[in-house]
Amino acid sequence: MFSFEQAYDASLEYFDGDELAATVFVTKYALSDTSLNYYEKTPDDMHQRMAKEFYRIEKNYPNPMPENEIYELFKEFRYVIPQGSPMAGIGNTFQTQSLSNCFVIESPHDSYGGILKADQELVQIAKRRGGIGFDLSTIRPKGLSTANAARTTDGIEVFMDRFSNSCREVAQGGRRGALMLTISVHHPQIRDFIKIKEDLTRITGANVSIRLTDEFLHAVEEEEEFELRFPVDSDKPIMSENVSACGLWDEIIKSAHATAEPGLLFWDSAKRLTPSDIYEDQGFGSVSTNPCGEIILSPYDSCRLMLINLFSFVKHPFKKKSTFDFKSFSQIVQKTQRLMDDMVDLEIEQIDKIIEKIESDPEPDEVKKIEKTLWSKIRHTAQAGRRTGLGVTAVGDTLAALNLRYGSDDSVKTIEEIYKTLAVNAYRSSSILAKERGAFPVHDFKKETYHPFLRRIWHEDPELLHMNAKYGRRNIALTTTAPAGSVSTLTQTTSGIEPAYLLNYKRRRKITQNDQDSRIDFIDDMGDEWQEYQVFHHGFKKWMEVSGETDVEASPYFKSTSSDIDWIAKIKVQAAAQKWICHAISNTTNVPAETNIETVKQIYMEGWKSGCKGVTVYREGSRDGVLLSNTDITRKTPEEERENGSILYHDAPRRPQEMPCHIHHASIKGEAWTILVGLMNGRPYEVLGGLQEYVEIPKKYTEGVIVKHTRKTMNSKYDLRFGEAGDEIVIKDVVSVFDNPNHAGFTRILSLSLRHGVPINYIVEQLQKDKDADLFSFAKVNARVIKKYIADGTKPGNGTLTHECETPDQCNVVYQEGCATCLTCGYAKCG
Repeated sequence: MFSFEQAYDASLEYFDGDELAATVFVTKYALSDTSLNYYEKTPDDMHQRMAKEFYRIEKNYPNPMPENEIYELFKEFRYVIPQGSPMAGIGNTFQTQSLSNCFVIESPHDSYGGILKADQELVQIAKRRGGIGFDLSTIRPKGLSTANAARTTDGIEVFMDRFSNSCREVAQGGRRGALMLTISVHHPQIRDFIKIKEDLTRITGANVSIRLTDEFLHAVEEEEEFELRFPVDSDKPIMSENVSACGLWDEIIKSAHATAEPGLLFWDSAKRLTPSDIYEDQGFGSVSTNPCGEIILSPYDSCRLMLINLFSFVKHPFKKKSTFDFKSFSQIVQKTQRLMDDMVDLEIEQIDKIIEKIESDPEPDEVKKIEKTLWSKIRHTAQAGRRTGLGVTAVGDTLAALNLRYGSDDSVKTIEEIYKTLAVNAYRSSSILAKERGAFPVHDFKKETYHPFLRRIWHEDPELLHMNAKYGRRNIALTTTAPAGSVSTLTQTTSGIEPAYLLNYKRRRKITQNDQDSRIDFIDDMGDEWQEYQVFHHGFKKWMEVSGETDVEASPYFKSTSSDIDWIAKIKVQAAAQKWICHAISNTTNVPAETNIETVKQIYMEGWKSGCKGVTVYREGSRDGVLLSNTDITRKTPEEERENGSILYHDAPRRPQEMPCHIHHASIKGEAWTILVGLMNGRPYEVLGGLQEYVEIPKKYTEGVIVKHTRKTMNSKYDLRFGEAGDEIVIKDVVSVFDNPNHAGFTRILSLSLRHGVPINYIVEQLQKDKDADLFSFAKVNARVIKKYIADGTKPGNGTLTHECETPDQCNVVYQEGCATCLTCGYAKCG
């Protein structure tokens, strides 16, 4: 038994001083009990734990792989790395949890009972450490009649809020749940779905993606109308409307450009090319995807993930004679697929423990029924399909070690060859396993004969066709490419199929309750705490060691980081890999902040035409992340450096020329004020305001657009544009109208705080402090306005809005609808 400090110190030595890797291992994967006593000091202890468990399963079958051979595959993260849940859960007797990384549940039945059932199922999975996805297309659109007292339905939005909140509520130990909500592009409420996350306070517990059909995308190409309908797959819908495909496409891309959501799934391609969909009549028809989009699943199916470290197969890395060892890679793939099948058995054991735990719980059977039925269905589906999620990581470093520039034509050819080798050998291993252990129970070779993906593999290996015809295969679908953020920290390589993000950057790691005395460097808008690390990319350091060079431009990483690669090249890389992956690929196409909407359109359209099953585009600055550009490091003073990174500089996002705004009309002590709040991605970015007597904006207008003058005018004044269709009004030089000597500096500082990420609740509390100040009325009206943007549940920042309950130790003050409210005694302060 070890303390956190003992495990951390030993792991720090294991990782050669890599602080981030040591912290990630100890806090996420080292075996510990509920009192945070640690039973593993280094990853080597974890690898021995896992090897024993896999060997225990191997002994149940012919030709078992020896325990030492399994351990050598895991050792030092050289070849094989089970992802997240398996590393934490295999052989863990202290927690009852699933080994599956991701699940999909059935779409909610179109009733309150069905929606509440889906809500409970997502919570029950999340508490066992699984990510969840499901599709909302079955929920009737807003306004349709219901048979209950409400008469008509509220539609999808209120239920999206419910599911999102449930996912956040079930977060344990600082580990937030993961949820994907999808919807068909044909659903009549598709526009509401597109826009809902523009309000940054909504759906914070879920990712959202649209299932695009070929019908819709062809209509976009032909500039035709297409049908919104409900039910979405019905030939005789009860609701139908023809709309412009291009108009809806514009709305989708505009949102994706602004916020990186919704994600886009090319659903017909996914259904057509995923081999498990052959067995739709046995319950294996794909309905949605997991939170990161790489595993397309049927209802109550789940998937366990395992990676192969490609960098280990490069001989003479970074030298002119470097080569990729395809022979060794093929052998390791076959062994790893064998371990993947073992993991299905390990998962079934875990599910049995979960069911046993449910049965022994003291609640009545009627309370436990949904949970028990859920896990029984998941167990049945795991047995019937034995689905696996074999993938790779370190693609970016592997290409660099082979002296190939990521995205070049030669790199795309190499990536396709690697993925083809992965596919052929994984399927060969699965067929060998079928011979030794039996095929997955619903296998039927006749159904598979003309499947385009399987025929592609059989064409490369004709012998495999005969093996499948005779023995079948062990697993219904085999391969994927998942994100590998935390795992790549342990392998000290690039993540998944991605290139190096940057060669020198800061990385954020979220602090959980398992962290002891961790330094807090950053608190995000949701109140989550993060620690930041200075990171130099390991592959780049290895290149410097081999070459003796230090010049970035002389390295194979030059012009090969995520922000350098041309988007067309990134799509080519993804398409080359997708050709040989039977699930999907988690891959992000990064583009600069100034990328226009038309370019984002082209990226998505090219992804569809290239055979990708889904595409994600991230425009710089459109969403906060865990990796930060290091352009600000040189601004630190020696005093700040001695603070060990406790001072964090923020680069405010650039202000667009046109910014949507809310127009607020308020009165304080008889004085009438007009306050404008400019919005960036739905969050307050700037504040302008003054007395209403200086500007004429009719009170009926609550929204507008602040337009910044172009540089040609040689000033930084703003205009305000507002109104309705055919009734637009423009007020020139709105800054001049609003600002006066008493207010100008005040609003500029307020705007500066908002732009640089100061939590809104902190700003509000400061504005309400000095009641005797000359500017208190103006401060109070600003506080009253911007507190409307505080997310419900946010706690006061510095104690100025707390009070004393009758039981002070139970006092719990949070913001609710803009008021500081005590959840214990009901006290509320709104002024």
